Amino acid sequence: MTDIFSAIQRTAIRIKDAIDTKDIGYSQQENSSGETQLQLDIKCDMIIEEEFSNVASIHTIASEEKEKELMLHKEGRYFIAYDPLDGSSLIDVNLSVGSIFGIYENGFGAQNMVASCYVVFGPRVEMVFAHNKAKLHLLQGTEFEFVKEIRLNEKGKLNAPGGTQQNWKPYHKELVDSFFAEVYRLRYSGGMVPDLHQILLKGGGLFSYPGTSDKPDGKLRKLFEVFPFAFIFKTAGGEAIDGKKDLMELDFAHIHDTSPCFFGSKYEMQRVKEVYANN
Repeated sequence: MTDIFSAIQRTAIRIKDAIDTKDIGYSQQENSSGETQLQLDIKCDMIIEEEFSNVASIHTIASEEKEKELMLHKEGRYFIAYDPLDGSSLIDVNLSVGSIFGIYENGFGAQNMVASCYVVFGPRVEMVFAHNKAKLHLLQGTEFEFVKEIRLNEKGKLNAPGGTQQNWKPYHKELVDSFFAEVYRLRYSGGMVPDLHQILLKGGGLFSYPGTSDKPDGKLRKLFEVFPFAFIFKTAGGEAIDGKKDLMELDFAHIHDTSPCFFGSKYEMQRVKEVYANN
């Protein structure tokens, strides 16, 4: 898996350069969700495909920006699902964005996940890679250097509630408000990567993106976003559920399948389970 780790590092350096220098305007194309793509989305997707095409151990890739998966090497064993630039709509206001990679062996699916990674492009470029442990790396010049292992506390202090509030179920709003009553601090940028990164590095908290009246099956995609972060949070000593069930126990129907999702420390997850068990 060292070759994949190295390829992701190369993509991160190239994407950083693209963010710094490339056109951030909209293209004439739409992605698999019908969203108009930024020029930068397309560029980042191409960068990752180019780098992965040179890694013989990668059998198939699936991108959040592409409708279908793409086989690269018939003899490869790894399947990688990735979101090239999560939160790309934040680029024009200069907020942090990221890339997410789910690494699966012998086929897609949570049960086949063997590693996960994300990169944060902010004031600094940082990468978290989870295999046996969740490890933080920092870009120093042209190389990523190991910083530390990430471990969550039993209880956090941050609350990052996703989705439009008017579309929440009443019991979900009560849950979110209850954490604020415990003096949790609101941290929500509109980017999954920077918000979850903050919870991980600050020791814990809750990120929630529930099923809503307009998106009852959630908005975030299992293969590209939900499973990769579930793997990282569990590796770091936290939990990841859909409200009731462990996210890593879920199946998927197609590569762009979505799910409600909650990530956090054990205390927050227990509270979520108690509320959702009765609803």
